[in-house]
Amino acid sequence: MRLSLEGLQKREEWEAAGITLPAYDICAVADRTKQAPVWVHFGIGNIFRIFIGGIADSLITEGALDKGITCVESFDFDVVDQIYKPYDNLVLGVTLMADGSTKKQVIGSLTEAIKAQTGVPENWERLRCIFTDPGLQMVSFTITEKGYELKNAAGAFFPFVQADIDAGPAKEGQQAPAYNSAMSIVTALLYERYRAGKYPLAVVSMDNCSHNGEKLMNSITEMARLWQEKGFVPAEFSAWLKDESQVAFPWSMIDKITPRPSPSVQAELEKLGLENIAPVITSKRTYIAPFVNAEGPQYLVIEDKFPNGRPALEKAGVYMTDRDTVNKVERMKVTTCLNPLHTALAVYGCLLGYELIADEMKDKELKELVNRIGPVEGMPVVTDPGILSPKDFVQEVIEVRLPNPFMPDTPQRIATDTSQKVGIRYGETIKSYVEKNGNASALQAIPLAIAGWLRYLVGVNDKGEAFERSSDPMLEELTAALDGLALGDTQPKIHKKVQPILSNANIFGSDLYQAGIGEKIEGFLEEELKGPGAVRATLIKYIKA
Repeated sequence: MRLSLEGLQKREEWEAAGITLPAYDICAVADRTKQAPVWVHFGIGNIFRIFIGGIADSLITEGALDKGITCVESFDFDVVDQIYKPYDNLVLGVTLMADGSTKKQVIGSLTEAIKAQTGVPENWERLRCIFTDPGLQMVSFTITEKGYELKNAAGAFFPFVQADIDAGPAKEGQQAPAYNSAMSIVTALLYERYRAGKYPLAVVSMDNCSHNGEKLMNSITEMARLWQEKGFVPAEFSAWLKDESQVAFPWSMIDKITPRPSPSVQAELEKLGLENIAPVITSKRTYIAPFVNAEGPQYLVIEDKFPNGRPALEKAGVYMTDRDTVNKVERMKVTTCLNPLHTALAVYGCLLGYELIADEMKDKELKELVNRIGPVEGMPVVTDPGILSPKDFVQEVIEVRLPNPFMPDTPQRIATDTSQKVGIRYGETIKSYVEKNGNASALQAIPLAIAGWLRYLVGVNDKGEAFERSSDPMLEELTAALDGLALGDTQPKIHKKVQPILSNANIFGSDLYQAGIGEKIEGFLEEELKGPGAVRATLIKYIKA
């Protein structure tokens, strides 16, 4: 069996293998979508394919939607060439159940895959045509938190962003420059929509970060402001972007653990007769396959603000609500109930030699650590969003989701881009403690998690062996700051090395010394640096299960 439109013609083989196929005409849906797109998505990796694509697939199957999603990749063009085009934009979703069983389904709602190479005439023209279609209702994103960033930790524009600022948008009827940033691309395309008729639109971040809609809006409006200052766009364009009745930036919360492709899942699919299903690692180090494996639980909560209408997302299990509720749900998940736990497991998992998150949950100190971070330290400053119970949510995370032995999720994957996450995953709770108590000195597990990250950045595991750290946009800068820090080091050397990091509000959202926990983190780090085995000894000392 081959994952292709031609291969799906042998339906009886797929059904015999226990794989559900689309019940609709995939080609007809694709044709309608190309002629009159309603939904465009940037960042077309794994969580998008199985979760967002699955939502559209469900709506099409139910007859609640007659068009699919137009897929745009702005970072890793190999994904289009190696995963979308060879498989006719189809994806095989594999849901990993806690009992070891799997549910397999071909998703056919991803109708077109476009590289956001704005300097390539045919790509730019296709994107321009899509964005100037009056019927386009929403543009959504899963490009990760760093995709919205315009500036580095020092507050200066990244050089590639500065190049886009200087280039400006395309003049009417002309080819666009070859932009480097997703925010530049989207701002330029929104300008095309403005010029074409000021058609309304919802621009929806679905990334795992606090106030994601606000972050997306700030980056796009900032790019427009800078272009306006240079005389590239009129002030009216900036005003249009800020008019929520015309261009809305709904907030959202998304949650579904989607690990890298699992060799065991690949083997299972090949045993069933699937051909050419092996994962690839792209030139941008994206781990991706024709299939996507993911857990069963999934949550998507979106602020219901769509000036040009929207698909009936609620019919596919999406919670449509107001901004305040989205904010409460997002804070519950990103700052307390899941993401902070994941990050702690990521850095300590790398230090202690773990290769699976699920295996870490068998470690009594690590399980107790995440229990302290979430239910104990985080829960007192969480506001119940009403539509989801924080207590039930975090219990599902700790007792069901993270320990799922069939989820091939690794601490190394979760450790990616940690510098972009700690300010959200820990910084918000820290600020809430300061607001509530005057300082955050009552915290212990969260400072221990931050100390674990600093210890991880040293690049030596608890056996005293060097290990490869996951990619991070600040890795070079942080490595330079900690250069020379080694096992056995003590104060005042530790303070001199880590003080610039812990006091950096651009990383943590506040100065952790002013918050009352900077010295505590230094103390934990000093204990974890005493020598081989010190990380484990520190966990045992402070996290008694």
